[in-house]
Amino acid sequence: MRGITLVVAAFLVSFTDICWSAQLADKPNVIYILADDAGINNIGAYGGDIIRTPNIDSLAQQGMLFTQHYSGSTVCAPSRSVLMTGRDTGSTRIRHNRTEATLLDEDITVAEIFKAAGYHTAVIGKWGLGQAGSPGVPNNQGFDYFYGFLDHENAHRYYPDYLWRNQQQIFYKRNQQLRQHYSQDLFTQEALGFIERSVMKPGDGGQAHSTRRPFFLFLAYTAPHVDLDVPLESMEPYLGKLGEDKGSVLPLATIWGYREHPTPKAAFAGMISRMDNDIGKILAKLDALGLADNTLVMFASDNGPSPEGGAPIDFFASTGKYRGGKRDFYEGGIRMPFIARWPAKIPPGTTSDHLSGFVDVLPTFADLLQVRTSHGDGISFLPTLLGQGAQPEHPFLYWELESKLPLNAEKQAIRQGKWKLLRLSPWMFWSRYELYNLEVDPAELHDQSGAQPEIVARLSALMDSHHRADANYPLRYYGE
Repeated sequence: MRGITLVVAAFLVSFTDICWSAQLADKPNVIYILADDAGINNIGAYGGDIIRTPNIDSLAQQGMLFTQHYSGSTVCAPSRSVLMTGRDTGSTRIRHNRTEATLLDEDITVAEIFKAAGYHTAVIGKWGLGQAGSPGVPNNQGFDYFYGFLDHENAHRYYPDYLWRNQQQIFYKRNQQLRQHYSQDLFTQEALGFIERSVMKPGDGGQAHSTRRPFFLFLAYTAPHVDLDVPLESMEPYLGKLGEDKGSVLPLATIWGYREHPTPKAAFAGMISRMDNDIGKILAKLDALGLADNTLVMFASDNGPSPEGGAPIDFFASTGKYRGGKRDFYEGGIRMPFIARWPAKIPPGTTSDHLSGFVDVLPTFADLLQVRTSHGDGISFLPTLLGQGAQPEHPFLYWELESKLPLNAEKQAIRQGKWKLLRLSPWMFWSRYELYNLEVDPAELHDQSGAQPEIVARLSALMDSHHRADANYPLRYYGE
């Protein structure tokens, strides 16, 4: 932690100097659960009827379901950078998906907000914001405890040969061959252990104690990201029922090292259902420890679904009525499932169409903790969660993505009210604009850029002004 008062050139956080014990007494525990490459319609609560997700669905029944919640980006690393820093991809530290990207010491993260407020903090699962020895490792970014993958490339393997515990490698010898330690199971076991350690005193007979510190747990599963891989018992409910052909991966996915699966549809569905079952274990633990009523649980996905492992987006209707998927700034790539449950505070079975996203998570938590923040891009949606007070609205939401490939494939998107403008750059071609009225065309089928040149001009100018260029992220389009 960098002190109770954190002052950074572009970010200021100040904390009121009051009695910690009194302040912490009523603070909730917070668990933020993140899926990897799950589409909005892969969740039953959003209308999906193929994949079974009863535990995630129960969160919606007992809490609030958001219908207009956006990820930070359309690929893993920048989306998580937005989530952690509260800055959109116009200025967040990591705006592409390259492994070498790292957060820096001057970045203020969600975990540091919690830690400075007296919380015990942990991230379990996939990190992706700093390699070993870099300033971006979780223990340098406000997390007391870390267990999982540091980079997203190793996270493609579900039977890893090693994981990290804090800054120490934990080896699972020949695990890819022997298949004895499934990473998602390990993450769930670690999460359950962290929750228990956070509330127990040695020798207290298994009862939670009242003087404990509250905890913040970021539980970042890697399911259902490719490789598609899951134990047989999780596939069995789907085998023989989904019209499987032999699995295949897309050509670029083969270059990136993704593996084929003989029954990719059953594997994809089984991975999501197994994650749902693991979430059920987390919820059951909260019940057993008497923590459920004062624990805020959130569930989201980092970006849209991918067909790269051989599980077709269209077959599962993974994005519902929305166009596109992972790597797209169409709605299917960035409009995410987001559910929040806090039994003591959030009315059950409620739905919100408030326009929100990953960029708002840090200011929402800061609001929850009564911590003043400034110079981020997000807006707290705590008033929406609690149904208290006026909810400020975004003037706009913005996204950009630098190409991971040597060919130019930069892209930008901006949403202002009902209008959404995309600037797309197919490889080695001039960029073009597309404009959609999401109020009447949420599927983005009818481009209005030709009919509405004034709106294109206004939003493109706003796009250009919001992008903050630096040496790493010039956002140069072909021919410019």
